[in-house]
Amino acid sequence: MVTIIFFLVFAISVLLLSALFFVSRIKPYCECEICKGYLSSSWSLEFKNLCDWYSHLLKKSPSGTIHVHVLGNVITANPKNVEYMLKTKFENFPKGKQFSTILGDLLGRGIFAVDGELWNFQRKMASLELGSVSIRSYAFEIVGDEIRNRLIPLLESNQNGSVLDLQDVLRRFSFDSICKFSFGMDPGCLKLSLPVSDLQVAFDLASKLSAERAMTVSPLVWKINRALNIGSEKQLKEAIKMVDILAEEVIKHKRKNNFSSQNDLLSRFMRNIDDDKLLRDIVVSFLLAGRDTVASALTTFFWLLSQHPHVIDEIRAESSRLMGETEKATLATFEEIRKMHYLTAALHESIRLFPPIQFDSKFCQEDDILPDGTFVAKGTRVTYHPYAMGRMESIWGQDCLEFKPERWLQDGVFKPQCPFKYPVFQGGVRVCLGKDLSIVEMKSVALALIRQFDFQVVAKDDTPKFMPGLTATVRGGLPVMVQERW
Repeated sequence: MVTIIFFLVFAISVLLLSALFFVSRIKPYCECEICKGYLSSSWSLEFKNLCDWYSHLLKKSPSGTIHVHVLGNVITANPKNVEYMLKTKFENFPKGKQFSTILGDLLGRGIFAVDGELWNFQRKMASLELGSVSIRSYAFEIVGDEIRNRLIPLLESNQNGSVLDLQDVLRRFSFDSICKFSFGMDPGCLKLSLPVSDLQVAFDLASKLSAERAMTVSPLVWKINRALNIGSEKQLKEAIKMVDILAEEVIKHKRKNNFSSQNDLLSRFMRNIDDDKLLRDIVVSFLLAGRDTVASALTTFFWLLSQHPHVIDEIRAESSRLMGETEKATLATFEEIRKMHYLTAALHESIRLFPPIQFDSKFCQEDDILPDGTFVAKGTRVTYHPYAMGRMESIWGQDCLEFKPERWLQDGVFKPQCPFKYPVFQGGVRVCLGKDLSIVEMKSVALALIRQFDFQVVAKDDTPKFMPGLTATVRGGLPVMVQERW
């Protein structure tokens, strides 16, 4: 009884304090069309995805910026604003305590949830490790091994008209690969039996429920549920506990063995960090970044290829020029991958239209004015929207909705675009350190599958419908039929 009364008093205290904070900073109701559309979900009558509605609103805005007052959120697709946030006034647009509160239970003090000195420390360490030739070679070997020994055999065994969820396969592939790379641990998700991994299930659930926190108009509900340990917050706590237990077991095992001679990220970080909790947070952050983003990007890439078979022909022709008509299951070398400009262009074009991270938010530290003239009050959430930016005629021209790899080529050579008009890997000080590794991984997977298999997408929707989450996941997966070309 005493425990129940304590929790009730605690919950009421949290409710009152949070309510005062919320009302003092955010208008709880607004009559503007955007806020009414958001609160009533009337946007869903015309658009499949919230990000498509935001894209529509941002296109109509003369400045490329809108306000969602009930969320206390300024959303922009203006490249000048993005550069201002990520580079010019970087210090005034940190992740912020609000972001850390939402994702802190899962990511802890990991690089994606912190600012200041702790972020700087992790950034420098990660930059040194991910930039080394040895870690890049190690990652390339892991990806090649997973493709050769699991991904291709799995697809070979699922032919003769059987339907396979390619999104699920790619998520399993990337989870195996990133666990090997980050922990030196093999969850075996892509074995022929497609086993269930406790870590994968717990990690997926924790990511999903953490993202749902950010979708609520007010944080009151999830904070009260967390205080009372009920509902989705109880599920989240249990899922994170499972991730913690498995991570702790891996760290203990490495401490007992000679981790100094191992090449995975955790072992490398352990040479400089003694804090096991921080080690857990760092590696879980890399797990989140390296798993879901790669699988998401590849899923929509293959969906786009199903609608543009001429792009497949171009990729195959390019690879044949560089590799020849080799035997099946022969993977490209790193040097061959590097020279495939059309494949690089096709992947970047796919990510332009369907970025794995559809939007990213910062919190304004002090009153500021964006380059387009938008006033941003202290504490306001400011979101830049790569998904919408890929659909802006003002940025990409009248053919912005078309899938055209050629827009990335100049005399047949891949030419990168300004990161502030294409911020899918962020830009400025926080630019993604794993960008090159992820591009090589995606190119390796895509090339291996395109050369050896034909894919027929069973459900050809005009627009993928995405599930709410930290990364873009296609609702219902990507059902395909697979047929070997040889």
